[in-house]
Amino acid sequence: MIPMQISDYYVIPLVLKPLASFSTPATHYLYLRAHEPKIQDPTTPRSLFLVNVPIDATDAHFKGLFSTQLGLPNGRIEEVRFNGAKRASNILDLESTTVKPSQHAKSKKRKRGENIEDQAQFLEAEMPSTWDREIHTSGSSAIVVFVDRASMEAALKAVKRSCKAQKGIQWGDGLEGKLPALGSNRYLRHHQLTYPDKAQLLESVDSYMTTYAAREAARVRLLAQQRQEPDEDGFITVTRGGRIGPARQEEAQEKLEKQKQKQKGLEDFYRFQTREKRKEKAGELIKKFEEDKQKVRKMREQRGKFRPEK
Repeated sequence: MIPMQISDYYVIPLVLKPLASFSTPATHYLYLRAHEPKIQDPTTPRSLFLVNVPIDATDAHFKGLFSTQLGLPNGRIEEVRFNGAKRASNILDLESTTVKPSQHAKSKKRKRGENIEDQAQFLEAEMPSTWDREIHTSGSSAIVVFVDRASMEAALKAVKRSCKAQKGIQWGDGLEGKLPALGSNRYLRHHQLTYPDKAQLLESVDSYMTTYAAREAARVRLLAQQRQEPDEDGFITVTRGGRIGPARQEEAQEKLEKQKQKQKGLEDFYRFQTREKRKEKAGELIKKFEEDKQKVRKMREQRGKFRPEK
């Protein structure tokens, strides 16, 4: 007798359909629990974690499993994340390399969003796939994300009822003819996709190169800007390619004025700066007083030497 639960995983027996090459029915055991990763994201409270996923599993398989066979209403599953699958919403790996030093704190989220969009465009511009259906490794895992927490809890209750009944669930029931074929047909299709149509291949290459060129141009512009503009502390970011000065005298003067405006509020920040300013002002007054004394003395001397004309 198969246990209903192992540790905190519920055990779901899946009955695999017999094949022409193996006519004996087989049972595959799927392990499921609430998703509780160490580092959580906003979708974690409404997700289920699945282990020992069948190698031919697709989104349609799990949507049919929870809706048709476990009684969950249709449309309650938002997405299925298979281990190792490429997803644009998971790409957050470019961040610090694209943030301006002077705007690092206030623009990090905006730049992060831009990087996700760039990576999503890269995924769309990839070369055509040579496989029409993904096959998972044995014992792989997946995360099923529901539209809300209530749907996730309802799915978990349905799984508990199914485990208590000790009845196997037919895997892939109702999906006949709706998915790309496996077996020899899969490899025949793979051979066909390996040599795509020339027009389709050219379109994919152009799309990929256009996206790549746009990203490289944006990166070069940003590095050039970092080499010219100091950050909030007055430091210049050191990047590859050397520092490029302003192209015109007007630009250099404008940057100098901006720097003066930034430092304007820091002139009297420290006490020694106030003392130094007082000393400088007193010295200027003494110097001016001595100059005025010299002027008065010269005027008196000139007045004593005055001779009226005869």
